[in-house]
Amino acid sequence: MNKQEIKDLFLKVKNQNPLVHHITNNVTINDCANATLAIGGSPVMATSSEEVADMVKLANALVINFGTIDDETYASMVRAGQAANKKGIPVIFDPVGVGATSFRTNRAKDFLEHVRVSIVRGNASEVFALIGGEASTRGVDSGTLSISVRDLAKNAASKLETIAVISGELDTISNGNQIVQIENGDIWLTRITGTGCMTASLIACFSGVTEDWFSAAIAGMSVMSLAGERARKAIQDNEGIGTYRMKLMDEIFLMDNQIWAEGVRLL
Repeated sequence: MNKQEIKDLFLKVKNQNPLVHHITNNVTINDCANATLAIGGSPVMATSSEEVADMVKLANALVINFGTIDDETYASMVRAGQAANKKGIPVIFDPVGVGATSFRTNRAKDFLEHVRVSIVRGNASEVFALIGGEASTRGVDSGTLSISVRDLAKNAASKLETIAVISGELDTISNGNQIVQIENGDIWLTRITGTGCMTASLIACFSGVTEDWFSAAIAGMSVMSLAGERARKAIQDNEGIGTYRMKLMDEIFLMDNQIWAEGVRLL
């Protein structure tokens, strides 16, 4: 991981305007589109199995999000993922809620058998479930684990042959050899919906302009954590979670390599 190389990714995203194809969560689809635009990418949200493969041909990255998974959507996800593999663009997989129900867990494991995933981004419980672990999961929230987050990230990256990104008190990223943790963030990021989904979109924007997907994952994850931290600092005493949501998007839009370099805390 080279911090200067990550700084350079910000300019690449702004200059190249990567097209990110999403098959994502219906609850947060608008947030994902706006976060993509805010950082400098271009979003598309096509879901029909009749066109997803053609749309992938135009894209620089693909986001697959299990938030509102059903059989029809899943078929489109597999088709899009295989088209992305054929083209050679990164697939960012957000296994929302995996581990909470057998349906989600089985579909996620099946997806990994049919599609080569470049980056997995989830909370600890979701990622743990992907590699066969059992955790106490409540809806889409993380539960308790029998493994440290550092070991989980490294094991998941190695077992799934991917970049593993785990959100938490310390966001953790591993490529199976290296481990980077991010100290930035704020508890209010957990009090609005969509921050995890938006993070997958940010990661996709950065991974769409480089072949160094480890650095792209660090960039996308740290942008959300740092933006969340900066947004909270901008909140006044008479402002609440609605204002915070608005300020979070502002901070993503205002983020550049200089703000990032001065504010990010990587371990």
